[in-house]
Amino acid sequence: MLFAAFVGAQPFPSRPITWVVPFAPGGITDITSRIVAKHLTADLGQLFVIENRPGAGGAVGSEQVARAQPDGHTVLYGTLGTMAANPFLYKALRYQPLKDFVPIHGMFLSPNVIVTNPSRPYITLTALLDFARANPGKLSMASAGPGTGTHLAGELLQVHLGLKMTHIPYKGSVPALTDLIGGQVDVMFDYAVSAGPHIKTGKLRGLAVAGTNRLALLPDVPTTSEAGVQGAESSSWSGLFAPAKTPTAIVSRLTRAMELAMASAEPTKYAEQHGSRVLNGMTSAKFSAFVEAETVRWGEVIRRADLKLE
Repeated sequence: MLFAAFVGAQPFPSRPITWVVPFAPGGITDITSRIVAKHLTADLGQLFVIENRPGAGGAVGSEQVARAQPDGHTVLYGTLGTMAANPFLYKALRYQPLKDFVPIHGMFLSPNVIVTNPSRPYITLTALLDFARANPGKLSMASAGPGTGTHLAGELLQVHLGLKMTHIPYKGSVPALTDLIGGQVDVMFDYAVSAGPHIKTGKLRGLAVAGTNRLALLPDVPTTSEAGVQGAESSSWSGLFAPAKTPTAIVSRLTRAMELAMASAEPTKYAEQHGSRVLNGMTSAKFSAFVEAETVRWGEVIRRADLKLE
């Protein structure tokens, strides 16, 4: 209580803000954080310093922020994995997303794209699913690694439809796509930013977008709903989080700054070019409800798929 009163009496922000991105530099999380950070810096008048802290599926950096002083000067780039899936995947996770963080604002939503090698006989999602039903375990499903969004999307479809595919994990999307193009594996649930160029050149066949709408980047690829499968939507998402017990006034100030940042032209242009969409208006209360719903949804998928990571 004394700390909250003290913080409330101080101007915010009073120094540069550390934005922990719990993944390696150079990836999408790093790139998008820097795009948004420019707008936050301009609005709040203090530099947003990106600090990459990769490790354990984002758990290392997330735990750092969970233990940080709740004064708004240390915030987290949270994702579906770090905030909704990790509590069910890792036995020894040392933070509790719903307890240790307060959601500030959503950022980006990136639906999965179901892709296969064009030499395979299934030219539609329905044909792929018919083959999977008739041949349990025969379809090989590549992913960017155990517990990643590309893995969980495939597990969701299997749980939802009662299918069985054989998971082949890789260390990243690039080697997985390389083997998919080469015909070593059958199917993958990836993102438009990485799979899209190969779909356009004909090296991969896009069967469906696991989102509510078609992507401007891949206008000819139907949604899973259009392809005849209801309730199989899967998207990775991101957002800004602060440590729990951050004063309400600071949460409100960060939320307003994020609302302006996400409504600006640069994030919107990036999203359109990379098969994502901006979570405009996903302010603190709405984002909190969204994260809670995603936690329930993915927790059930992970439980039914019996997934555990060390």
